[in-house]
Amino acid sequence: MSLLEMLSSQLGGQAAQQLSSQLGADPSSTQKALSAALPLLVGGLARNANKSPEGAQSLASALEKDHDGSVLDSLSGLLGGGGGGVSGLLGGLLGGGASSSQPMPSSRATDGDGILRHVLGDKRGAVQQGVASASGLDADKAGKLLSMVAPLVMGALGKAKRQQNLDANGVTALLNQERAQVERQTSGMAQGGLLGLLDMDDDGSIIDDVGKIASSLGKLFG
Repeated sequence: MSLLEMLSSQLGGQAAQQLSSQLGADPSSTQKALSAALPLLVGGLARNANKSPEGAQSLASALEKDHDGSVLDSLSGLLGGGGGGVSGLLGGLLGGGASSSQPMPSSRATDGDGILRHVLGDKRGAVQQGVASASGLDADKAGKLLSMVAPLVMGALGKAKRQQNLDANGVTALLNQERAQVERQTSGMAQGGLLGLLDMDDDGSIIDDVGKIASSLGKLFG
C-alpha cells in the first residue's frame, strides 16, 4: 500500500466528515483539498530528501525520533471505537478543540506548523493558495487543513520506515516512488513534476498545477 493509499484509507468516511466539521467546510471541498494537499506534502518531503545526503539523513532521523506512526494508529483506533474521539484527535492536531480519552502522540509528532515550515519552506503560502483555489476553501481553512494533515503524512512515512526497515536512502527511494506515481496520474503538470513545481519562483504556476493535481487525484477521496 502506498503512502497516499494509506492516508486515503485513514481519512475517508467518518474521519473526512469530522475533518470537515473541524474546518467548518463542506465535505466535497474538504475532499478536494485533501486530494491536492497530500501529494504536495509528499512532494515536498521528496524534494527535501533529494537535495542532499544530509537532508535525507535529517528526515530519517526526525522520523525515527518523533514520527512513529502513532498519529495514524490513534486515528484508526478512534474510528473503530466510535463516539467523539475522532473529533478530539483532529481538534488536538489543530491545537485545541474537543478532548479525547485516546493518548495523544508527542507534541513534535502533532506540530503541523513546524512540519510545514520544514517541508514547504517559503512555498507554504503558494501551496496554501493553490489548495484553496483547487478546493473552494478560503485560504485560512486551507492553511488549517495543511497543518492538520502534515502530521498524518509524517506519521504514514514513519510507519512505512519502521515496517520496511528503511534507512535514509530507503526513505528517499520510497518518496521518489510516491512522487513518480502522482506525476503519472496527473496530466498537464508543469515540466519537472512535483519537485520542479515546488522549486518554481512563479507562484501562479504552482496554483494552476495544484488544481490539476486535485482534479486528477480526486478519486482518492471521492
